[in-house]
Formats: sequence, C-alpha cells, structure tokens
Amino acid sequence: MPKSWVRERKRDLYYRLAKRHGFRSRAAYKLKQIQKKYRIISSGDVVVDLGAAPGGWMQVARELVGEGGFVLGVDLREVTPLGYENTATIKADVTEPDTPKRILDALPRKADVVLSDLAPNVSGIWELDHVRQIELAEAALKIARGVLKPGGNVLIKVFQGELMDGLVRKVKRHFRRVKLVKPKASRSRSAEIYVLGFGFEESD
Repeated sequence: MPKSWVRERKRDLYYRLAKRHGFRSRAAYKLKQIQKKYRIISSGDVVVDLGAAPGGWMQVARELVGEGGFVLGVDLREVTPLGYENTATIKADVTEPDTPKRILDALPRKADVVLSDLAPNVSGIWELDHVRQIELAEAALKIARGVLKPGGNVLIKVFQGELMDGLVRKVKRHFRRVKLVKPKASRSRSAEIYVLGFGFEESD
C-alpha cells in the first residue's frame, strides 16, 4: 500500500471521525449525511444493506432503526457481527438469481429500505469500472424490487458516466420520487453519486 495513500487517509476528516467514534469505515458519514437531509430510515424499519462490509453503514442503520427495527448486511465477504440481536449478515453475491429469496428468508418481513454502497474492484480502466459498477447498481435495484414493501425507499451508489442516466430511468419506473445526491463525505474527486428513490411501487 503506497505510503502517500496511508498519509492522505490519516489526514482525512471522516477517517479520523470514524476512528474516534467507533465506526468501521468513513463511509458511515455518507449515510449519516444523507439521512440527516432526507430521512430515508425511520425507527422500527427493516433495512437491507448490500455491500455491507466492513459494516459502517450497518452501524448507522442500527442506530436509526433502534431496538424495534432490523438490519441485514449482505456481502461477498464475511462481516464481523455487530453484536445486536436485531442485526444479521449473509454471505451472498448480489448478481446471483437466488439472492433476493435468501434475503427475504433472513428478514422478519419485507424491507422498508434497501441500501447499496456496492462497488467493483477498481481496475483503473475507467470504462470497464463504470460498466461493472452500473451492473452492480442494476443488481441492487433488482433486489430492491424483490424485497421492498410498497412505499419503501432505496439508496444506490453509481459511478457517473454515460450509463448512469439509463440506471436512473430504471429507478424512476419503480419509485414515485428520485433524487441524485452526493454527500460531503464523498471525496470530491470521486465519481460516485447516489440515486435515492422514495416510495416503491410494485409493478411487473
């Protein structure tokens, strides 16, 4: 790992905040900032977190849903348990056709919110990375359609590029209101942005 990268990370405000407040990743502050502005998660909600490792978003979601809610993390990697009875994780590939059923089987009821911070292993070839990330975003949308209750919300990371508008159009077909948001905790040079969909509407 380059020393310059390590030095930059240690200077990063949100990295330092995460370390100070016990969050597993600086990404926790992205969700916190989106929640503060848009209130996508409520007390008592059932939340699915796709691409959950190492668990920063799960920690934030668990704070928001409280004792009466439930948070399920899904990732290809093992996620160290948070230590709460109302949190759980499953090891799964979001692109596999049986994953929506596996998620539903692990939930107490259909989800109120689906979160996706999924990203591919970056190759450094922008066109390839963009395509791979949009494929993951589409997989997240498909899962959301399968596990959300009517009226539920979705938050999906995308990489900005020529394929993004197509993904946004697909989200608009299934949610009553859609916004693009970039929290302050996202690095300014990052191409990531989040598609936020409110009010899931079931359709064929």
